Amino acid sequence: MDRLDELAIFLEVLNQGSLAGAARRLRRSAPAVTRAIASLEQRFGARLVERTTRSLAPTEAGVRLAEQAANILKSYNEAVQDTAETQLKGLLRVTAPVLFGRRHIAPLVMEFQSLHPEIQIELLLSDRNLDLIEQGIDVAVRIGHLEDSSKVARRLGQVSLVMIASPQYLAAYPDLRHPSELAKHQIVLSSSDTFNEWRFGAHEEGPRLRLSPHLVFNDVETRVLAVKSAKGIGRFLSYQVADELADGTLVRLLPEFEPLPLPVQLVVQNIQRMPFKVRTFWDFIRTRLHDLPQIHA
Repeated sequence: MDRLDELAIFLEVLNQGSLAGAARRLRRSAPAVTRAIASLEQRFGARLVERTTRSLAPTEAGVRLAEQAANILKSYNEAVQDTAETQLKGLLRVTAPVLFGRRHIAPLVMEFQSLHPEIQIELLLSDRNLDLIEQGIDVAVRIGHLEDSSKVARRLGQVSLVMIASPQYLAAYPDLRHPSELAKHQIVLSSSDTFNEWRFGAHEEGPRLRLSPHLVFNDVETRVLAVKSAKGIGRFLSYQVADELADGTLVRLLPEFEPLPLPVQLVVQNIQRMPFKVRTFWDFIRTRLHDLPQIHA
């Protein structure tokens, strides 16, 4: 029996008020508890407890030892806990929007795991905002404003909601100078566009335009393909078409009528009690995402 164990037994004897109670609480045999107390008393050269047939109380030396033992065990437990929390191992669960996660988060997750091979990372890609507590998620990448103010978010950048078309499409249709002229155009819509409407302008309650789409898709990459194929005008988050806008495959339309940009944020449930592995990932991905040109539209 090591000496820390003896101190823990001694404190439990005092807490329970009896050797038998401490034995039951610690799931030790009564003789083992008795031996531990006897060993302590022999080492200190003094009686630590006064025993009667019905009660047990610490002596003056026992009181002093109990105070010191409590501090020693507290420091020991804190040291063990701190060491466990600073180990980069165990499961880390991360979520992000599908396309953003596939393009930008997955490569960073793989790089981070290579740096810390004892960490197992599960990346959940979903365009729904998964519940961090219910799903056991450590870190989330969110695009848009947080609805739950209890969570902690760090803004990394922003993306714009851009209206685009291919040069081939624009060559075949009338010039577009105002959103009201969209009625003369082919529209490629997302199935998530509420009531087949697009909102325009920098105000939260800006004007909304009801659209009659020619094509509707529930997948971002399919919509991008349709717009690149000159099937109509579509609207996307700027990071989703950043490469196509950069190389001229697609053209940005009416930027002066775009809604306010949406924040790109890193989200956790509680930043104060963040485990070390989560904090390490948080710092890593926050720095790397902040440098992405696609989220500074």
